[in-house]
Amino acid sequence: MRKASRLFEIIQILRLARKPMTAATMAETLEVTVRSIYRDIAALQAMRVPIEGGRGIGYIMRPGFDLPPLMFSIEEMEAIVLSLALLERTADEELKQAARRVNRKISGAVPAPLRQAMDNKALYAWGSIAQPAGFDLAIVRRAIRDERKLMLGYRDELGRASERTIRPVALIYYSQTANIVAWCELRQAIRNFRSDRVEHCATAEDFFKGDGDRLRELWTSGWTEKPIAV
Repeated sequence: MRKASRLFEIIQILRLARKPMTAATMAETLEVTVRSIYRDIAALQAMRVPIEGGRGIGYIMRPGFDLPPLMFSIEEMEAIVLSLALLERTADEELKQAARRVNRKISGAVPAPLRQAMDNKALYAWGSIAQPAGFDLAIVRRAIRDERKLMLGYRDELGRASERTIRPVALIYYSQTANIVAWCELRQAIRNFRSDRVEHCATAEDFFKGDGDRLRELWTSGWTEKPIAV
């Protein structure tokens, strides 16, 4: 790891730490020697980064210190490029537009070497593009955030139509479609609804405030493998 990257990682570790971090712990995390950590801490303190502490007691960072934005390594930038490309394969038009805005913002803000990593067209996401759903997936994402119920007109794999009131807790994107994970009030259980089988979707007046985390835990506790279809 280059020194500049290591200094950045030390700052990140200390910013997120809830108690003093010893040089030995940081050295193990970053796979360097303890002596290197001591030198790096001294270098950061010389740059007036507000790190306090010492050998044997650990180090903490005083509250209020923020890093300059958009400090990415080349590998992190490549991860962003590929993630944005994968979003282009989904049927979520609002997320695709957001991804393009993110791309423009990052390209305009990062230094030239990192901008080159975004612009060199060396990383691609390949495969089929999901067909547009018959409704806006942004409705589902907002309902998950707001813990608001949705009303669905749904047709299962046998073609049987039903009206459902659901409590959406997650959205799984596949290359062909997206699955809405929700508590179904008709079935009184967690169910997965394929977006390409939803005939209409609208927000309900009712909310399930404070219950989203419990339902997600119920869903994930029953996993043997990630669900693919309803």
